[in-house]
Amino acid sequence: MAHPADATDATPPRGRPRVMVLGSGSLSASSPQVDRLRSTIEQHADLILWDLDFGADLERVEADLAVVLGGDGSILRAAFQMGARQVPVIGVNLGKLGFLAALSPDEFLAAFGEICSAPPRIVEHLMLECRLQHANSPEWTSELGLNEVAILGGAPFTMLEVHLYVDAELVTTYSCDGLIVSTPVGSTAHSLSAGGPILRKDLQAFVISPISPHALTNRPVVDSADRVYELVVPRPREGAAVVIDGRVFAPLAAGDRVRIARATPKFKLVEVAGHSYYRTLRHKLGWSGSLRSGPA
Repeated sequence: MAHPADATDATPPRGRPRVMVLGSGSLSASSPQVDRLRSTIEQHADLILWDLDFGADLERVEADLAVVLGGDGSILRAAFQMGARQVPVIGVNLGKLGFLAALSPDEFLAAFGEICSAPPRIVEHLMLECRLQHANSPEWTSELGLNEVAILGGAPFTMLEVHLYVDAELVTTYSCDGLIVSTPVGSTAHSLSAGGPILRKDLQAFVISPISPHALTNRPVVDSADRVYELVVPRPREGAAVVIDGRVFAPLAAGDRVRIARATPKFKLVEVAGHSYYRTLRHKLGWSGSLRSGPA
């Protein structure tokens, strides 16, 4: 939960970063592991917010770092919670596979003091903005995403037809179980399971991956993040929806238009020595021999 005593107005002493902690509501704030993490954070930084429910309004929170406890799902929720004001994130992996939450608790405890003592290296990652216009309405609604936008059908789970436009030009019509437009960060998530390629996280590109396409010639496409992608489902079934990072954004009706483009905010991840991009892929995807179910 968000503690009122942890809110935000005091100016921290020079040299001590202002830190907010965000995390999965399934964590116990009194567990020994969480107690150890909190103690270390308070030793090296000013803890201005402790929120294990992703419920705090961060609009007025002036933080230098966000420590996210959980797995990659927790980081997706934290990125959504931060909205347009993205704060550099340190992910502590209390889950299973963790591409973004790459540090084990012990690694975090060992590295956090150094992160606070000198400016850390921060790597910025592409985020997307998904806009939806319902048929016969001039209004657009929008939401940020970090991983992907997916068009998914509801029961009885027969194929969808999805028109893809790039910069207003019709590219193709997919007959498929669904369609995913993914950022490089999301290329190791749902898109990968649908057969999409892995993109290095600092590339400025999107991946369009059909889910179980009817035509074998429909393959994933990689294109520039400077383009605008539009999806239209002419005959959606009841239950069809736009899903952003695992959250249902809106149900789909005939004539609705889904527009995806580069977002202005960027997701910021603190890079810790010894956790390179290819090391993470090697260990998390089992390229060294077998699938790893926890932090390397």
